Amino acid sequence: MIKTFVASLAVGLLLAASASAQTKPAGKPAAATATPATAPGEDRYVGYYYPKPTSTEVFDSQMQTIASMDRAQRIQFVTIVSQGTIQSAYRVPYAVFAKGEKGDKMIIVGMQAGELNTVYRMRALLANLTTVSRLSPFFQEKTVAEDATFFDLLKLLGFQSVTITDGEKTTHQVTIK
Repeated sequence: MIKTFVASLAVGLLLAASASAQTKPAGKPAAATATPATAPGEDRYVGYYYPKPTSTEVFDSQMQTIASMDRAQRIQFVTIVSQGTIQSAYRVPYAVFAKGEKGDKMIIVGMQAGELNTVYRMRALLANLTTVSRLSPFFQEKTVAEDATFFDLLKLLGFQSVTITDGEKTTHQVTIK
């Protein structure tokens, strides 16, 4: 059942993504640097995957995480979504991946300049992901689809947060409770 949902969500993500492609001249990639050690409670992904969050919020979901959800299933979910965006007929303007010891931190990084450069554009993308989620049989079976959101889906799957960034200056982080 989860594979059916993931497949339908991946297809939906492709449809929700912007079809416009921007091309830039190839430049020399920046040298990779090691992630510095972080103190307890600090976000170890700041400065590596995204800049320090410029805005945060907490989403209090009424959903309960599905008991059988584990790291492997969250990674599989994100992998299938990412595979769908990579195999798209057009360039999808963002990348999606999971991080954390439990794979419970979803990260969405804008891949095109200007696409996700305001919290409002980030929320618009999240709203599109809600729309796509509501179409899946899995979501309809597990929630009251017209009331639930993409954040509720992430709660069902056991994600603790979603961080969305333009990949340059702006980062919005949502903690899911």
